[in-house]
Amino acid sequence: MDFELTDEQRLIQDTVRAFVDDRILPVAVENDLAHRLDRDLIDGMAELGLLGIVIPEQYGGAGLDFVAEALVCEEIERGEAAFRTLISVHVGLNSLSLLHYGTEAQKQRWLVPQAKGTKLAAFGLTEPGAGSDVAAMRTTARREGDSYVLNGQKNWISYATVADHILVFAKTDPDAGHKGITAFMVEKGMKGLTTRDTENKLGIWAGSTGELFFEELELPTENRIGDEGQGFEIAMHSLDGGRFTVAAGACGVIRACLERSVEYARERETFGQAIGKYQFVQDMIATMILGYETSKLLVLQAAWMKDQGKRSTRETSLAKWHATESAFEAAHLAIQVFGSYGYSAEVGIERYFRNARAPIIYEGTTQIHKMMQAEHALGYRRLNGSKGEASPVCSWAPALAPIQRG
Repeated sequence: MDFELTDEQRLIQDTVRAFVDDRILPVAVENDLAHRLDRDLIDGMAELGLLGIVIPEQYGGAGLDFVAEALVCEEIERGEAAFRTLISVHVGLNSLSLLHYGTEAQKQRWLVPQAKGTKLAAFGLTEPGAGSDVAAMRTTARREGDSYVLNGQKNWISYATVADHILVFAKTDPDAGHKGITAFMVEKGMKGLTTRDTENKLGIWAGSTGELFFEELELPTENRIGDEGQGFEIAMHSLDGGRFTVAAGACGVIRACLERSVEYARERETFGQAIGKYQFVQDMIATMILGYETSKLLVLQAAWMKDQGKRSTRETSLAKWHATESAFEAAHLAIQVFGSYGYSAEVGIERYFRNARAPIIYEGTTQIHKMMQAEHALGYRRLNGSKGEASPVCSWAPALAPIQRG
């Protein structure tokens, strides 16, 4: 078991860390309070190859591995969650699905510019009445000759109003449940597509969240991704990629809270000594350390499986659940360490607290992930699909094989 990073992984980690320190953090509080999406910083991420980090070089990407992607997401969210969210939807949810399910023509048309960062991508799955229950979606796509006509609505879509390409899911067979869902690529500016920003969010003010509306939007069959009825499979594949980046980014939140809390606890004095000398403060620091170390190990486990070409649905789910909950706890504790200063927007600690709340909901709520883990353990849900593979660390998994085959 080798935890040593390669020279390439260390280089991208150091490069992105410097980018965050030099460009993101100096304006993070200002952009957050102004609810400003900083396109210059997105351009900077594109220049570094982050918008195509795990996409092969033949399609315009950087061709790096998933450990590198995890390191990048950690560094980016240490600075600002909005930009890790971009990696999640642009790379994890959209581009990786195109890479896996798209035709060569579709990859050239949409994936290449996305990987180069010249076009931004989004992911349209959630609806007002369909979040965790994907099969409850009401958006439809009816076939008319060589086209599909899309009608419906999506909400809580990251980068909805600014994305050039949106991977959208709709019912082509409304009576077939999840087997009647099909995936399509919708492009900005298409007739019948309107978008609207979502206002008054609790957090991620420096990001973009919005709604999509489809009214008799005509799509050629060339815009269908995969086969009819394959949309649910594609969506689940997408979520494996997206959840992984969410978990990795959450490690950045924990680390930011830990580093800043340690620095402050050394400097701040009460009753004649640094507050870091008090056991109650040490307890909070120790909790952050545990959250960070365990979360990162779970993320790296999932990354290893992805780099081995193994499906990691179970491991990614576990990492996402644990890391996002640990990030929210770390932000809560950091505010406590800072006291009233932590409650102030000027210091920026409360920004981590607000931003850390949404990941506990999106891409599978904590409750959904708990259910998945329990059903895996009970043998009610197959471990990572039909093959039943699991991380070698998961020693209890082989015992479930006879149950799952039954």
